[in-house]
Amino acid sequence: MFLGHRTFSKLIVRITIGALALAICAIILSIAILNGFKTEIIEKQRGFFGDIVITKNDLNYSYENTPIELSKEDLEELKNNKEVLSITPFATKAGIMNVKGEVEGVLVKGVDGTYDQKYFQRNIVAGDTLDFTANADTQLLVSELIAKRLNLSVGDKFIMYFVQEPIRKRPFTVKGIFATHTEELDKTYVIGSLNLIRTLNNLSENEVGAYQLHIASFDSLETVSEQINDLLPIDYSATNIVEQMPDIFNWLNMLDMNDNVIFVLMVIVAVINMISSLLISILERVSMIGVLKALGYHNGGIRKVFLYSSIYMVGIGLLIGNGVALLLYALQTSTHFFTLDPAIYYIEYVPMYITWYEVVGLNIALVAIGILSLFLPAMLVSKISPIKTIQFK
Repeated sequence: MFLGHRTFSKLIVRITIGALALAICAIILSIAILNGFKTEIIEKQRGFFGDIVITKNDLNYSYENTPIELSKEDLEELKNNKEVLSITPFATKAGIMNVKGEVEGVLVKGVDGTYDQKYFQRNIVAGDTLDFTANADTQLLVSELIAKRLNLSVGDKFIMYFVQEPIRKRPFTVKGIFATHTEELDKTYVIGSLNLIRTLNNLSENEVGAYQLHIASFDSLETVSEQINDLLPIDYSATNIVEQMPDIFNWLNMLDMNDNVIFVLMVIVAVINMISSLLISILERVSMIGVLKALGYHNGGIRKVFLYSSIYMVGIGLLIGNGVALLLYALQTSTHFFTLDPAIYYIEYVPMYITWYEVVGLNIALVAIGILSLFLPAMLVSKISPIKTIQFK
């Protein structure tokens, strides 16, 4: 009805369809980008620090944790939790890298062969991960940031000094270079062998600095943390990553407001356009409505005609908008065509992630809001008098 003739309303309908397409496209892409950004940042923190860290419950605030040792029974009890995927030991120790007269203070995170190095594999830019079948005590993974500062390459050798009494020094070889693009991680940490830190700190074979746990679902983080704390000895504590890094996660939670603001603004734009289009279409066909009423056609039937036409218009707009949004989503997720400055955004490309039920839910919400908003202007049909509108020539 609205698209069949070259009338002024045809232009308005096209504008309305374009506004609807733009609205749903903007909503889907904005949610996909914000979801993707949050997911990437969270996965970086989870990959490096784990989801939950078990430490000694004391007042030690140094870079080196007080040594702890969980019994085999305690470890088995923790592993029996269906949410716990892995439990790996680690320890940290402060050191000073000395490379050709240049020095850099770092924190060595020592891991062993049970540590899942998939996270480092994804972020390796040169070389390889630690090889625990060889002499892992002399291998180090350094960040690209530190490597550039000290002019290091894979295979280079250097000396690291460990501040203790007496001061100890050890030779190392750069096994690999990684880049997380998170400045706090890249400028602070290097990855080495847990056995080396045990030797330097005179720890027993089973003593470690802490235990790092990975869980199946990040949504159950708080619940699992409480369950782990209930199982631990009284002098141990389990701290989840949200508690360790509240600033980062508070910032990420604030990003959810952007989703809501964009959704509200786009819906307002779409609703205004739909109402305007329907009003113009009704007013442009006042004479036709008068004739239909004179022939006995009731108000409800006439309203349905305009509403069905408006719903058809909404469907076309949503179809176009979804098509464009999903096409851009597929392009970006497969090619990473749109890039970012990792020094600012911590990521090299625009990340996107959205589920099918989020897309369906957004479309249903927009359709429902749109249809409800059209009922009020459609009531204008009942105000039109056939006597006043029919003109005889």
